Amino acid sequence: MKKIIIICLVFSFTQAYAHFGMVIPSDSMVMQHDKRTISLNLSFSHPFEMIGMDLLKPAKFSVFENGKRKNLMSSLKKTSVMKHSAYKLNYKVKRPGVYTFLMEPKPYWEPSEDCFIKHITKTVVTAFGDDEGWDFETGAITEIVPLSKPYGLYAGNLFQGIVKFKGKVVPFAEVEIEYYNKDKKAKSPTDYMITQTVKADKNGVFSYTAPKSGWWGFSALSTAPYKMKYKGKAKDVELGAVLWVKFHKWGSK
Repeated sequence: MKKIIIICLVFSFTQAYAHFGMVIPSDSMVMQHDKRTISLNLSFSHPFEMIGMDLLKPAKFSVFENGKRKNLMSSLKKTSVMKHSAYKLNYKVKRPGVYTFLMEPKPYWEPSEDCFIKHITKTVVTAFGDDEGWDFETGAITEIVPLSKPYGLYAGNLFQGIVKFKGKVVPFAEVEIEYYNKDKKAKSPTDYMITQTVKADKNGVFSYTAPKSGWWGFSALSTAPYKMKYKGKAKDVELGAVLWVKFHKWGSK
């Protein structure tokens, strides 16, 4: 009987998956000959296992075009991602530039962690040959600022970013990394391999080399300086600074 209890406990711990806010565009690089409208899907999930969770309509969804913020909330339409509620929109790219899309969701209650979760999620799209401003800071309470271009990367390239909270670097921040296993072809040898984890250095800088082409999510977690109430009790709020970056297969289009 004791052996059965121990086995059950081990299994429960190995099934603790990481959460990721997701903002995935149809393309991260829009060229002159491409369609000038990109589609974006906003969701909340465990991306490697392809286990979706319901995403409430975000509190804010914006695009920063060459540093100028534009509200996109009115363009959002409800959809389904991984069989759970999500949102989508089409965005017409009208001029050369770098476009930073930022989702600020409503806090989500996670009973297994006894806290609220709010993943402030962004991705960067470049268009028509202009690539200045790819390290633009949105001013969100927490974010990952890329130190490598967050597009035009091959699988195997080193990606670096800096974790910030309230505009200041976060020394030794822990960054969780997962692959968006959209076609479900990637297999993990063990549960330890599903979520990769690295720590930033004393300057808040982290490094990671993606082993496979596709979309990879980087998430730096911190605790908000405020609490929210759940059933009358004050609970912590987990803030995630999430950045999605696409890596390409060498020699492919």
